[in-house]
Amino acid sequence: MNFQGKNILVVGGSSGVGLALVKSLAAQGAQVYSASRNTSSEWPAGTIHIPFDVLAEGASLADSLPEQLHGLVYSVGSITLKPFSRLTEEDFITEYRLNVVGAAKTIQQAYRALRGAKPSSIVLISSVAARTGMSYHASIASAKSGVEGLAISLAAEFASQEIRVNVVAPSLTDTPLAASLLSTPDKREASAKRHPLGRIGTPEDISSAISFLLSDESSWISGQVLGVDGGMSSLKTL
Repeated sequence: MNFQGKNILVVGGSSGVGLALVKSLAAQGAQVYSASRNTSSEWPAGTIHIPFDVLAEGASLADSLPEQLHGLVYSVGSITLKPFSRLTEEDFITEYRLNVVGAAKTIQQAYRALRGAKPSSIVLISSVAARTGMSYHASIASAKSGVEGLAISLAAEFASQEIRVNVVAPSLTDTPLAASLLSTPDKREASAKRHPLGRIGTPEDISSAISFLLSDESSWISGQVLGVDGGMSSLKTL
């Protein structure tokens, strides 16, 4: 894939999947803008950092964007796993603000630049848990279902403006966010065995799918949810 001459905004590009994506896009010629609270020493030369905390009141990035933005990736999320009886109202609200409202606010601020690029592509991140029932995932699954609904609605609304909107829905991926779930060899082995393909996802597995949905090679794809989950959502092998 070739991203020469393309401006891509990655929100949450300082670690995990976002960081892998920043590296990959830069290697393929993109000018990458990384909007995040923190910077990373692993960013390629030329990466432009936009200080941005999506949960902060009045957080703004519109003035820091180029006139044309060819792609936007909202790679922000959390893993809140609790029994339903222990979830508070604040847990649900925080998950929704971070995943759905944060994505919506970001897209609103980037809308003019995305429309100016024509064509352009938006990729949001959901979770296998949004469509596959999993214990202790009530708050995150609810929020990620909202992400998918937002994406499909915007895909319809933005189609006439040549802005595509798609979703990548990963399963458990080996990132700092999932560190507590993969903290021992036994946990890693058990998690791997739950996936039909027999392993945990890597940040590069997810970033490769995102890159495809940003690229011209996917120019006839919009309004879709792509499961990148080791077969978790659709296969039963035992």
